[in-house]
This record gives sequence, structure tokens and C-alpha cells, in this order.
Amino acid sequence: MKMYSGLYLGLEDYAYLLGKNPLELWTVGALVHNPGWTREDLFRESADTRRIASEWLFRTRNRRAQDLRLRARFERDAFEAMTPSWRRLGFPFERLVPSYATAIGSTADRPAALAELMGIILNEGEDRPAQRINRLVFAPGTPYHTALESEPPAARRLLSPEVARVARGVLLGVVEEDGGTARRLKDVFRDADGKPLVLGGKTGTGDNRFDTFGRGGRLIASRVTSRTSAFAFFIGDRYYGVVTASVVGPRAGVYRFTSALPLRFLELLAPSIQKRWRDAPPDRVVSLKHLDLHPPVALAATDD
Repeated sequence: MKMYSGLYLGLEDYAYLLGKNPLELWTVGALVHNPGWTREDLFRESADTRRIASEWLFRTRNRRAQDLRLRARFERDAFEAMTPSWRRLGFPFERLVPSYATAIGSTADRPAALAELMGIILNEGEDRPAQRINRLVFAPGTPYHTALESEPPAARRLLSPEVARVARGVLLGVVEEDGGTARRLKDVFRDADGKPLVLGGKTGTGDNRFDTFGRGGRLIASRVTSRTSAFAFFIGDRYYGVVTASVVGPRAGVYRFTSALPLRFLELLAPSIQKRWRDAPPDRVVSLKHLDLHPPVALAATDD
């Protein structure tokens, strides 16, 4: 702000430069100089400031700009109101990005959150928290033999069973139907008798950039930040996970891979994954979390 200190700027000007509401900016300054003021004091002393903060609404020479600002404000408020509901369903971040992509359900998610969503759909809309340790045994075969078992965590219903079943049917179509984006994985996983296991999932590819536009919507600059592709899936009635491939930084601009890449990885790893869960004791939950490939591609999968 030092570069503007020699100029005469009003409250509206400073609020614009700081990206704040004029009334919010005035309130902060008032409380700094008068920390003992109450809400009533602030309301009484802010009459002129409240008038300045709302004056722009009555300047009718640029109605379109006013409408755009109001719509942006309404949109930000709406997304703030939606965030608690999204977080209850497993959204892992503190805030939603107000955007068209978020409005249609396409927003940033951690791979683990995508895997958990598959588990919620597979469990008829219930979230059943994972347990890393189910049983501990000390001094077996001795008079001091001790076994500790944890109580299963309580499940939470996040989706209605009807919604979960519809979503599961859509995910199955991605693999089963002709033209499905994960069609290549049909019948890849089989049970101990050689029968194909039901497989469903959702593919996705992201070419993530910061685009700068000028007057008339002209693209001025485009900076590549990353390229990603993913396949979130479930196998049978027990296993689910996510495979993610990503390249971060400017070098991502030279890559052109799509969601076919994680599909191919899962296809190649299918024999190893099947052997792992077939060799596991029947009362043990199989974990596929620690399957890592060399950068720039990493694969991680989880199950319940």
C-alpha cells in the first residue's frame, strides 16, 4: 500500500485495493483505535460509512457491472452455506471454490476422499470408518495370554440407500456398457472360482492451468500447473480404491496422458492385487494403500 500513500484515496478506494468491503475495513480500523467499543457503539458511529458502502448500488450508469458484483456475492455466500454439507459427506478441504465446475460436482478432492466415496456408495450410503488395528495378542500360549479387540466404529448414514444404488448403477455402466470409459477393465478381476467380479468406477482427467483473459474474453496468458488423471473404483462387494497419475509443475504441459493411464496400471496390477487378498486370512481386511510407482506417477488404493 506504500505506493498509494501519497495519493488521496477514500475508503472505497482502499477497500477495492484490499479486496474488502468498505464497512469491514472501517470496522477493523475502528476497533484498533477503540478496542472497547461494543456492537452498539460501532453501529452508532458507522452511519456515514454504511452510506458510503452502499452508495454504489444507487449509481445507475453501469447497471450491468453492479449486477455482476451482486451475483458474485450471492454465489460466494451460497458456496459458503453449502460447504458444511459437503464436508459432512467427506469433502476434505475447508472451503469450496465458487465455480461452475464445483456447481456440477467437479471439484478438487484428495485421492483418499474419492476412495472413501466409493466405499460409501458400496455400503448403501453408510460411512464405515476404517480400522488399522482390530486385534492385539500378547504372550500367546502362556498364563499371561491377553487378547485385546476393538469395537467396530459406528457407521454414519450420509446418503440414502436409493441414491447410493442409483450411483452404483451409473458406476457399473462406466465398465460394463459399450462406450464406457473404463470398458477395458471388464472381467479383469475374478474370484477364486474364476468367475468375473463386478467392477464399477469413474474416470477423470484434469489439465490444470491458470488462464488470464483480457478485454472481450481474449486469452492473454496460460500457465500450466499440473496434469492429472484418476480412476476411482470398487471391486465386488468389499474392495474399493483409487488410482491416480499426476505430473506437477511446468513440465506437465508436455504430457498428454488421459484416464487410460491409471486404467492400464490397474489392469497390470490385477494379478498381484488378487493374490494379495486371496492369501489374506478371511477375517482380515486387505489394505492396498502402499502400492507406489516411480514419479511422476503414483498409485494408491484402499479398501474397507
